[in-house]
This record gives sequence, structure tokens and C-alpha cells, in this order.
Amino acid sequence: MASDKAPTWVDQWGGGEAENDKAVTGGNKRLGGGSGTKMEDAKAVASARIDRAKAAAVVGAQKVKSGTSAGIKWVKNQYQKKCSSNK
Repeated sequence: MASDKAPTWVDQWGGGEAENDKAVTGGNKRLGGGSGTKMEDAKAVASARIDRAKAAAVVGAQKVKSGTSAGIKWVKNQYQKKCSSNK
């Protein structure tokens, strides 16, 4: 039934710990085939999550920039229309 529903916020932003850990480590709890330590594993998972957060922030910033630009252009056009109709 989960296939016909939209993903939840937790699924999109990395709240599902077990699924995300498997995706990052390839199914194993330890990176490198068992030679790593818990701290190295935690750093690798955190690094992967930070990379995803950075990518999301970049996309968000681009959307804000384009939206702001469009809004400023709209305001300028409205002002020019008003000023030109008064002459």
C-alpha cells in the first residue's frame, strides 16, 4: 500500500534509519567488509546525509533566487504600467 501513497517527510529526509544505513553501506552495518569501526561507520553515514542536505539546500536556494527575480520583475512591470498610464 505504500506504493500508492506519496513518500512521507521522514522517508524523504533520512528519518528511516535502517533503510538509509543499508543504502549507504550496501546492506552491511560496517563499511569496508567488517574492518571498520563504529566511529568510521557513523562518519560515513553522516557524510552521506550531509551531502544530501547540501544538495537539497542548493536546489532550494536556486528556487528562492529565481522566485525572487520573477517577483521583482513583476513589481517593476506593474510600476511601469502605472507610471505610463498616468502620462
